[in-house]
Amino acid sequence: MRYLRLLALQLRMSMTLGAQYRFDFLVDGVLVIFWITVGLAPLYVAFSARPSVSGWTYETSLVVIGWFVLLKGILEGAVNPSLAQVVEQIRQGTLDFVLLKPADAQFLVSTSRFEVFRVVNLFVAIGIFVWAFSKLGRAPSAADLALSAAMLASAVLVLYSIWILVIAAAFWVVRLDNLSYLFNAIFDFARWPVSIFRGFWAFLFTFIIPLSIMTTYPAEALLGVLEGKTALYCAAGSIVFAYAARRVWLTSIARYTSASS
Repeated sequence: MRYLRLLALQLRMSMTLGAQYRFDFLVDGVLVIFWITVGLAPLYVAFSARPSVSGWTYETSLVVIGWFVLLKGILEGAVNPSLAQVVEQIRQGTLDFVLLKPADAQFLVSTSRFEVFRVVNLFVAIGIFVWAFSKLGRAPSAADLALSAAMLASAVLVLYSIWILVIAAAFWVVRLDNLSYLFNAIFDFARWPVSIFRGFWAFLFTFIIPLSIMTTYPAEALLGVLEGKTALYCAAGSIVFAYAARRVWLTSIARYTSASS
């Protein structure tokens, strides 16, 4: 309950800050919608001359895009803003102020800031889901919705854990900008179903940087075609990623040289 209250406080502070610049909030929201619309163009081009690609039709691929939009909003609205500040704190030696607080440091740095205008991604994602299923001529069942919600939890956990691993590298690397840009660039591949990739790329996006857990498998769950065994593997994989990220974070903190050292 204590950490829930801390999370609510951090959210309230971010909302208050966003409310101080209402015009910027509106402009940022419009820009999000614009770039999401532009991002749909490659999907339309890919399916304009063929009925399906690797078993995915235009309508089912829209569901993958919907999950990508939702996860992109979580990444840029809740993950990046908080954890990107850690790099500067490590570089300047001011992470001391976080470590001295009577709460878990990883929790504090993970919830220090939110970009609330990114809630637009949620509504756009819902709109894409509605559009996709209207073109499919059916709606997801209650069981499909429940399974996709569980897959969303696994996707967010993997996304957050990978970003923790990236940020932890800042304890060893002075400049981390290129690495963070690389991760964001790789994440853009999540807009495509993982089955369209072959060879090394399929292995990379399934086991090393599991984009499949982030968008493809949640989409399959919502479409009602995800196997239960695959869902269990995804849940286990997300827990392994979270555990690895936690251990790396604790190891990194142990070697941190503060500004007072």
